[in-house]
Amino acid sequence: MSRPLMFALCLCLPLSALAADPSPSEQHDLAYSLGASLGERLRQEVPDLQIEALLEGLGQAYRGQPLKLEPRRMQALLEQHEAHASALAEQAHTAEAQAAEQRFMAAERDRTGVHELAGGLLYGELTGGTGAQPQAGGRVQVRYVGKLPDGSVFDQSTTAQWFNLSSVIEGWRVALPKMRAGSTWRLVIPSAMAYGAEGAGDLIAPYTPLVFEITLVAVAD
Repeated sequence: MSRPLMFALCLCLPLSALAADPSPSEQHDLAYSLGASLGERLRQEVPDLQIEALLEGLGQAYRGQPLKLEPRRMQALLEQHEAHASALAEQAHTAEAQAAEQRFMAAERDRTGVHELAGGLLYGELTGGTGAQPQAGGRVQVRYVGKLPDGSVFDQSTTAQWFNLSSVIEGWRVALPKMRAGSTWRLVIPSAMAYGAEGAGDLIAPYTPLVFEITLVAVAD
């Protein structure tokens, strides 16, 4: 049995404990309630299900009668259904995450003082600088705070750290060469220029834009 169907049945099972010695009427109502609860969940999960075949298989299995399909065939069908349901759920989750990113980026784009760079990267200058600008393949010393769209901090460095520009995310590689040492920028980096469809473990979900406040402390070749 696939996990979605098993989950639906498990949700119904506690109803059997409502009465220690149920009357025939209560037994009928319990059976009806189990069927209605399962039917509601199946209607949502498998809207094109053939009810007659479902009842036939349910009745034969419940009574211990010979089943019309081989166990291997049934297992293959259940696994195929579960894989299809999982793929649809993943597609829906992806579409929801992409829509949330688009809304967030649109709201950030409308903020006062925000400018847009290649790839849709947004920046606002918080503090100006007069020092050197990094070279594309050079090294930078920075302090930074990285936040998710909800404002929670996922990474920060209060002491200045050195990075090779070739080893950082694309959003940094695009923005930092345009900064001058001594400046602080607020970057809003679209997911395609950060960790994209893969995300970064449990820390950063797929299709998550990132917000950084970066101070460029020093530049080296």
